[in-house]
Amino acid sequence: MGRGKRGLLAAAVTVVCAVTVLAVPGTAFASAPAGPADPTPAPSASATPAPAVTPAPVPDAELEKVRARLDGLYHDAAVATDAYNAAEEKTRKQSVQLARLEKRTDTARRKLAELKDQAGAAARAQYRDSGMPPMARFLLSDNPERFADGAGTLLNGARATKKLIAETDRVERELKRDTDDAAARWKKLERDRKDKAAARKTVQARIKDAETLESRLEKKEKERLAELERQAARKAQTAWLHTGVLKKKATTAGATATSAAARAVAFATAQLGKPYVWGAEGPDSFDCSGLTSQAWADAGTPIPRTSQEQWRQLSHVNVTEMRPGDLIIYFADATHVGMYVGDGKIIHAPRPGRTVTVAGAGTMPILGVVRPDA
Repeated sequence: MGRGKRGLLAAAVTVVCAVTVLAVPGTAFASAPAGPADPTPAPSASATPAPAVTPAPVPDAELEKVRARLDGLYHDAAVATDAYNAAEEKTRKQSVQLARLEKRTDTARRKLAELKDQAGAAARAQYRDSGMPPMARFLLSDNPERFADGAGTLLNGARATKKLIAETDRVERELKRDTDDAAARWKKLERDRKDKAAARKTVQARIKDAETLESRLEKKEKERLAELERQAARKAQTAWLHTGVLKKKATTAGATATSAAARAVAFATAQLGKPYVWGAEGPDSFDCSGLTSQAWADAGTPIPRTSQEQWRQLSHVNVTEMRPGDLIIYFADATHVGMYVGDGKIIHAPRPGRTVTVAGAGTMPILGVVRPDA
């Protein structure tokens, strides 16, 4: 090929290449004059990191609303826990009563079977005597000695028969009464079990709601929320102390704990740091009334299982007369309880997520004070 032809071919390839480049979609071109290519690629706009956005801190007023909501949820859980514990206690008692009734009915059935065997034996004896009733044989006897013996035998037999009939009738009545009682108790036991299951469901739902609410808070918000709780507790305790209740108590006679109360306080103190678990009575975890009931049981004085029943059944004392070992009942519905240990303090199991701890006796609304060993 000649030099001229080779020059024309080179020029044509250059034009095709240029057209091909222009046809590639998305290709960017600079308006600057052509020059040597810059080996450093231009930075992409998307590679620039966006500035971190710091969420605005939640105001204390909003955290106070969260705290109030949490208090409400945990209070509802405490109400349901008391209902669960009450149903559990009823179930336990019904089961014991049913076991006793079952033992009694078994005994009655065996006794009734024995009585029927005796009646059968008497009937078979009569059959062996040609079916003649004892009275007829007695009247037909022509032997004076036999007549006299027969009179005594007849009288004793009549008495035995009458006693056998009366005993059989009594046992049958008792068996029917106990069987009816057992049937009624089985129905009540079933209702108590349903009540317990419903209370369990409510407790779990309220605790889950509270945990979900707390999980939405940032770490700093949780710390601030905890500080607000401590501030509220200190404020309530200070206001309670300013009523002069401890000064009035100091002048009240009989403020020393009994030996049983001292044992109850020692038991409660030994549980410090153990977790709150609703429905728990130890030994590894407790709810509020589980702690107080077990403490007094350890001291040799059994008391009701729930805070509401402790308030209803135990002797009430004035708050100015309370002494270590007494139980302080909280809230208008008696759904929380702590043990007074002196110096204006209680030991209690607060709520889920917390442990058995020492707190100011006035940090919650006091309903009243009860004394287990009054």
